[in-house]
Amino acid sequence: MIREIAYYANMTRGVYRLLRSPYRPSLDALRENIARREERFLELARLRVFANPRNPYHELFRLAGCEWSDLAESVRRCGLEATLSRLAAEGVYLSHDEFKGKTPLVRGGRHIPFVPEVLLNPVGRGYIASVSSGSRSRGTPTPKSLDLQLYRDTYDYLQTREFGLETRARMLVAPILPSSTGIRNSIQQARAGRRMERWFTPRDRLRDSWHYRVATHLEIGLGRLLGAPLPWPSYLPANDFAPAARWIAERKRTGRPCAVRSFVSPAVRVVTAAREADLDISGTIFFVAGETLTGAKRSLIEEAGCEVYPAYAISEISSVGAACRQMTTGNCVHLYRDALAVVGRLRRAPLSDVEVNSLLFTNLLPFAPRFAINAEMDDSGVIEPTSCQCEYSAVGMTTQVRDISSFGKLTGQGVTLVGSDVVSILETALPRRFGGAPGDYQLVEREGDRQTELVLRVSPRTGGAGAEDVRDFFLAELRKCYGGSLAARLWKHSAGLKVVSEEPGATRTGKVLPLRVLGMGARDTGAS
Repeated sequence: MIREIAYYANMTRGVYRLLRSPYRPSLDALRENIARREERFLELARLRVFANPRNPYHELFRLAGCEWSDLAESVRRCGLEATLSRLAAEGVYLSHDEFKGKTPLVRGGRHIPFVPEVLLNPVGRGYIASVSSGSRSRGTPTPKSLDLQLYRDTYDYLQTREFGLETRARMLVAPILPSSTGIRNSIQQARAGRRMERWFTPRDRLRDSWHYRVATHLEIGLGRLLGAPLPWPSYLPANDFAPAARWIAERKRTGRPCAVRSFVSPAVRVVTAAREADLDISGTIFFVAGETLTGAKRSLIEEAGCEVYPAYAISEISSVGAACRQMTTGNCVHLYRDALAVVGRLRRAPLSDVEVNSLLFTNLLPFAPRFAINAEMDDSGVIEPTSCQCEYSAVGMTTQVRDISSFGKLTGQGVTLVGSDVVSILETALPRRFGGAPGDYQLVEREGDRQTELVLRVSPRTGGAGAEDVRDFFLAELRKCYGGSLAARLWKHSAGLKVVSEEPGATRTGKVLPLRVLGMGARDTGAS
């Protein structure tokens, strides 16, 4: 309780400071950071790594036989990305579990002791934090400095120009605290001289969320006292997104189509609600993050006459990239080259043994929340030059990351399920067989009293087949992916796979498919 009080007291300071700061996007600063990215990296490596023996990278570089002068020479001769790729091959990287402190850091038979907090950037600390959704532990808070949040104004400005958002009605579908997404987005729009006109939020049980409601309303109230037109959150009825769909349809009727910011699954629920109520929301633009925009979910949104564009953010790393208007297929974003360098490392995915291009992230901004070199986040993708003509390319963001997904896994009963293999069952096969839409089925791993349990949540809105029928069908589909042995093991331990009639949604404990395991920043409960 004391920890939470201190956390929200700090957030209040952050809200006050942010609202007192003018909105001044600077394309010149962004271009300069792109031009100086190699120089920035070397400055940060010298200061944060080579001058700090407590930093795990200090020992990783030593074991790789690379001194700072060698690093500088390689970057200047070969370029930053080529140098980072070579360093990864020589062991200078952190796996996701190493980065989180879940597994020991061992290279060449040598154990390198460290705590994850040592990676925090003392210059990048701030008062408003995002919190990653830990699998079996407390989420990892990542403070976002005032400098970083003001710098993001330029990303907002680029998106506004790219999509011509000046005249659109703005709406938010996002959770209340502890996720900072709703507050941060509302504040940014207010500082830009715009207004987030409505903020719809899914309703949690009052007994579980009353203190978060109080904290959220206090922060919004502070903003309004300071003159910012921040919206009060409108709580949706349980499992009912129709009020949000009706609001969008009404704005369209009056000639003001909407720009909606949301996580992916709530966006799908809004579109589904509009379809069920025969509401016209065509022309709406959805900007989504927080989980993978799968093909099934994209198709459902586009069939309603809407457009949808993903952003890619990871709590511990910060914003990775955003889509331009020409990126209308798959998961594809412009990489924020001013803030990050991203390279790939070929490795085998768990269980499937398929070779994936694991993405490794390196921070370049001096006020980034952490300074990480080749940090793996269990996401894969293809990194390549862009060919589009857009606002992002015009300022030098000429690299794209496409086909972003996760090779994360769910493990229980001695069985490992890979996200990319199971998502088609959850989003295509099950809705086709039993009704519903993408987002109506969700697989959750959680710790039971005696064993790890896999729970298949099925939305009551589907009309509901029996639990046994759903389980039998799910196991049959798994058998097609992995063969009979895996399904047989799940069947043998039937207590380890439960089917429940329960609305899919966020969870604070356990790994989740598709919300948790598939990439696009799903780990960040406060993704921007």
